[in-house]
Amino acid sequence: MYFYTGANHHNITKLTMSSFNNMQEKTDQKETYIVGSSDLTQENIQSSITHTISNPSFTSTTQPSTTRWQKFKDSFKKAEDVELDPNLTEAERIAQATAKAPLQHTLKGRQQTMIAIGGAIGSGLFVGSSTALRTGGPAGLIIGWGLTSTMIYSMVMALGELAVVFPVAGGFTTYATRFVDESFGYANNFNYALQWLVVLPLEIVSASITVNYWGTPTRYRDGFVALFWLVIVIINMFGVKGFGEAEFVFSIIKVTTVIGFIILGIVLVCGGGPKGGFVGAKYWHDPGAFVGHGSGAQFKGVCSVFVTAAFSFAGSELIGITAAEAANPRKSIPGAAKQVVWRIVLFYMGTLTMIGLLVPYNDKRLIGASSVDAAASPFVIAIVTHGIKGLPSVINVVILIAVLSVGNSAIFACSRTIAALSDQGFLPKVFGYIDRSGRPLVGIAITSTFGLLAFVAASKKEGEVFNWLLALSGLSSLFTWGGICLCHIRFRMALKAQGRDTNELTFVSPAGVAGSYWGLFMIVLMFIAQFYVALFPPGGKPDAEVFFQSYLSFPIVVATYFGHKIYKRNWKLFIPLEDMDIDTGRRETDMELLKQEIMEEKAILASKPWYIRAYAFWC
Repeated sequence: MYFYTGANHHNITKLTMSSFNNMQEKTDQKETYIVGSSDLTQENIQSSITHTISNPSFTSTTQPSTTRWQKFKDSFKKAEDVELDPNLTEAERIAQATAKAPLQHTLKGRQQTMIAIGGAIGSGLFVGSSTALRTGGPAGLIIGWGLTSTMIYSMVMALGELAVVFPVAGGFTTYATRFVDESFGYANNFNYALQWLVVLPLEIVSASITVNYWGTPTRYRDGFVALFWLVIVIINMFGVKGFGEAEFVFSIIKVTTVIGFIILGIVLVCGGGPKGGFVGAKYWHDPGAFVGHGSGAQFKGVCSVFVTAAFSFAGSELIGITAAEAANPRKSIPGAAKQVVWRIVLFYMGTLTMIGLLVPYNDKRLIGASSVDAAASPFVIAIVTHGIKGLPSVINVVILIAVLSVGNSAIFACSRTIAALSDQGFLPKVFGYIDRSGRPLVGIAITSTFGLLAFVAASKKEGEVFNWLLALSGLSSLFTWGGICLCHIRFRMALKAQGRDTNELTFVSPAGVAGSYWGLFMIVLMFIAQFYVALFPPGGKPDAEVFFQSYLSFPIVVATYFGHKIYKRNWKLFIPLEDMDIDTGRRETDMELLKQEIMEEKAILASKPWYIRAYAFWC
């Protein structure tokens, strides 16, 4: 038996079976080619050359060694371009380009699971919930987050179904172009890239503000901005492996903090704290469950909670972006998507219930100086009020980590979206530059450069600048989530129109297509609620500046959609169901074999005890 390295067809080394097995154990998702002596034809060798093994441990004994420095330099070189048939239609070209993008498939299942569980937990929950409590009351918190959670669950399940079938570059940003319409895809993708582009400098400044909790002099603000910017950029220069490991650690810290707070909250509510005695539900009675006098004022308060709740869930769609770089999306994505149930029930609803029981909505400390002011965090207020010292600083450290986590996700998501925009023909080809390590370098460079706007933190106009930057993408998450639900609905319609069904899907959304309709309906309601609150802000009078800071992103998305329609002279509303490509990008291309495997997996699961089947359904 012979081992072929793929580097030179003359360098064929005879191996013993045991040495081959030892070498095979070293491989990680690499392809190995074995040829017998009778098969060493020029045709076989030439076909094998196209599958060159990249693992440095698989080099011929006669191949010259390469220094680490040379390998490091070579890793920045452009990956090989994918040659596409020039006769393809625009839709087919986009599908092929995104499906064959040279990204690395190295994201592990444990990393995706933790990203799904804790990736979206950030300052929206730790600090933003203070604004929601102040304007909506404890009952408003539960109602607002509860209804928003049903939409998030439906959206993530729909995204999980699509991501398992089509783990392509750009993820859901590509689905919008393929399943709805090119103009819709352009507007949706541009909106999503702009969201993360703006978020990066905002989060870096937020991190520098968080340090002020310990009385850090303001003159050091730029120093902390530079430090945090450098940390986030370095993490992303390690590629998807660096991003995955960093988010794994960040998520563990955030999840541990939330679980600890819930346990502590139960103890404090039952009167186990150093001071305060039994708390129970007294704050639900005095000052009350809702904010405002009269049903009209209370309804407006609840509407304002929807906006904050949606902001706190931003990033829930990241599993759709990471699918293209997952080692085994068929196995890891369903498990990661299902974890959203536990994140919602335990980490959000459990935490917010404790906050509503421990902090009255009229506590003056809820009005913070900034969106990351730890002193305004209801977590900190609850702990301080009941006489516990030391923990507020711990909470502030976690808030800092959460902010850096969002900044890390911003570069990852924005760079991949920029590369996908290039693959889809919406940006010049140079923006789609992906190196041999699978890093979209131009996208990372653009996002990182935009992050330098964080140095505006030293300016007197800092607040005004960032308020308008945030206004550009204020409703971005709602547009993104609505697009995902619409893509899922269209995909299921196309399956039916083309005489196919869900039996060919490895993972089917537990919420079904009905869940996507519900999610889309909830998002429309949230747009209406945000419009109402922006026009008539709680506790204030109508103000044009306040309105546009809250709703500016809506006309921007509408303008990009119709602008693309006019420029491309594309007057169709939807791609016809019969013409939709629902095959390109699948990793499993043998439909009959796939259906057989799915049936076998279902049969094996059906033979298991009920508790194992229940675990498989929810986890």
